[in-house]
Amino acid sequence: MIASSGREKLTDKKFDSAINEEKYINKLFERLVAKNIVFNNVDFRYCIFDAAYLRNCKFQDCDFTGCRFLNSNLAGSSFYGCKFDYVFFDKTQVDNDILEIGCPGPENLKLKFARSLRMNYQSLGDAKSANIAIVIELQATNDHLYKAWRSKESYYRKKYRRLKRLRVFAEWINFKVMDYVWGNGESFWKLFRAVFVVLLAISFFHVFIFNDPSTPVPAFDALLLSPQVLLGIVKPASYPSLYLTAVFLVRLVMFGFFMSIIIKRFNRR
Repeated sequence: MIASSGREKLTDKKFDSAINEEKYINKLFERLVAKNIVFNNVDFRYCIFDAAYLRNCKFQDCDFTGCRFLNSNLAGSSFYGCKFDYVFFDKTQVDNDILEIGCPGPENLKLKFARSLRMNYQSLGDAKSANIAIVIELQATNDHLYKAWRSKESYYRKKYRRLKRLRVFAEWINFKVMDYVWGNGESFWKLFRAVFVVLLAISFFHVFIFNDPSTPVPAFDALLLSPQVLLGIVKPASYPSLYLTAVFLVRLVMFGFFMSIIIKRFNRR
């Protein structure tokens, strides 16, 4: 059977004075208005804010668990000690300092919170805030995956057992490798570092594997040659076809990573 959720719809309402220790649980606020209002210890659990205008308000110790902010304006509003578990933002103007003081404690909730805000900022074309959000999201993802296979906390040991624990360990290893190679799609510097490591490997193979012992090649000269080998400009006759194929595949992967980062950056603008 399906029962009514009991959600009350409040349309075109306005807060015109400070609100202290009130409960507005499971409400649908349409076009709610508040400006320069202080909300202290107010319970907004499971509320939906649709086209709300909450400018320059101060929220102190408020509970927004399970709330949804849709097409709203929270610019200039501050949140201190508030709870944002399972909160969703969509096309909502909100200052990015909420990422510094509003993130939930558990890592799995923190990454969902940061992901929601990252997608929200991207939909608004706010590239700076989206970049801040994705840094927090990636760090929270790393912490969550690490704890999922390593932590002795009861939550993780109850949820991730046996094969699940092994699978999440594999996910963590993949995450760490991708973070080292290209920052999981967010770091030009890490990608350039990975390319430099590849060039060093090509130089090593040139000097110690494919080099003619009778005519040794200085390591520095091999390093200068390595970019041309990677780009396919030079194909020394001593290189076997299988090795050149491997270099070609590495070149494609690195170029794909590079283009992916550029596309991501432009998509946020």
